[in-house]
Amino acid sequence: MIYTRKTPATLIMGIIFAAYGWAVQQHALDGVLNYLHQTKHADEMVAISLTAGIIGIVIGLWQMIAPQKEGHLDYYLSTAGGVLFILLVAAAVKWGVAPLVAEASKAMGNVGGTGKPIHKLLGLNYVVLGILGGIIIVNYFRIPQWAENGVRLSRLGLKTGVILLGALYSIAELQKLGTLSVVMIGFFVLGSVGLVLWIGARRNIPNSMGGVLSAGMGVCGVSATVAASPVVQAKSTEIAYTIGTILLWGVLMMFLFPPIGHALGLGPVQFGAWAGTGILNSAQVAGAALAFQPDGIETLKVAEIFNITRVLFLPIIVLWLAVWYVRREEGAKQISVGQVIVGKFPVFVLGFILVFALSSTGIFAPANHYKGKYFDNNISESKLLKSDDIAKLRAESGKVQRADRRTALNNLIENGKVMSIDDDDTLRGLVNANILSKDANHILKGAHKSVRHTAKRVKKFRALIVWFFAFGLVGLGMQITFSSIKQAGGQPLVIGTIVGTIKAVGALVVVWMFVRETI
Repeated sequence: MIYTRKTPATLIMGIIFAAYGWAVQQHALDGVLNYLHQTKHADEMVAISLTAGIIGIVIGLWQMIAPQKEGHLDYYLSTAGGVLFILLVAAAVKWGVAPLVAEASKAMGNVGGTGKPIHKLLGLNYVVLGILGGIIIVNYFRIPQWAENGVRLSRLGLKTGVILLGALYSIAELQKLGTLSVVMIGFFVLGSVGLVLWIGARRNIPNSMGGVLSAGMGVCGVSATVAASPVVQAKSTEIAYTIGTILLWGVLMMFLFPPIGHALGLGPVQFGAWAGTGILNSAQVAGAALAFQPDGIETLKVAEIFNITRVLFLPIIVLWLAVWYVRREEGAKQISVGQVIVGKFPVFVLGFILVFALSSTGIFAPANHYKGKYFDNNISESKLLKSDDIAKLRAESGKVQRADRRTALNNLIENGKVMSIDDDDTLRGLVNANILSKDANHILKGAHKSVRHTAKRVKKFRALIVWFFAFGLVGLGMQITFSSIKQAGGQPLVIGTIVGTIKAVGALVVVWMFVRETI
């Protein structure tokens, strides 16, 4: 079978990318970029546009001129059009549409007493707008045939982004958060699975339906649904109903979580923990995290850690469902649980763990780094606290009652800089406690930033991660059809709504009570 289609689309998109990259490089678009506040992304625009342009022109010419032959090369090259199509939409949204929406929103002023414009409150950034663009394209214009193979690669982009996220963590700094994520995720994953099975039995849905829905609602959405389906011998329609429920619920939560998080004043760590626990699908977790914090990656990292932790419970859930199903179904076909676990466990999770292990050795940044930053107080004299700052901190030091906080603050006052990681953590807690004045807290934040550094390799990983997720989420939008959402109707939607709501609200309460935000 020949997959490559003779279409000028790939060539045209290559020319568009090349022309845009050349125009930015020649400063022909400086006026537009200044208006949209996008000049800081000029180098990125040039690099991505010229690279995509060259690839598109070369492959586009080959598709138009060369005779195609069956084989792997034909299939791989046939994906180029779809990949460039997604990338073109992602770039247009990230560099054009999203900044325009932001400017229009800011021109309208802040909403009520929130102090924030409407695009901030609703999370209308390039992530959300990109997904919406994909949904509009697939439902109102349809995906062109020449792009279908490439659009299917969007999940590969998401999974690659998750794998690269491992480079931003180190085990030395992750231990506290990791313990929290395991305890919290374990409670909600096992609780969600049990709740779906309990409600499903009382609403008389088939055991296969209840089993596959419980995995999808409890663990990680589509991947868990696929992994659990052979264990409970789910029918294809039951798998479709479950995936439809997950997509409908996940899309809804992806848009609801960010404005709720902003309204409640959640910080990056709190929101990441909530999204990673309460939202079902990996892609939607990433979408909500990026919507909440589009200009940083702290929320995304925390959310993915919680999400990855959830995926690690998949073998336990599969084993649980296997035993549960065999006991409830007389004559159920015996299967190899170990074979199912080995064959269906998401490979990208193993990739994340591998990169995380490499990162912990210090290959990308000093081994104690976390959130892409590491502690080093060997700073220049210009970054030491000024005499006025020291005087202000000394005047307010009497407000601090806890011994560890007094010690850390005194060390800072005496040396003009943060002296250790422990002192840094303690002072960050002091800021969050709001004991000192706003000016004093501002000084403490500045002292924290001066001793925390980001390695160059980590910066490059961050840029790659943002684009892998932008690519994957736009492609995800192109796979969300209204018909698939309609499949969520009936009992699966009712049960999914009940359990999803309990899970989301319960996770929010736990996060609010037990997860403390840092700077």
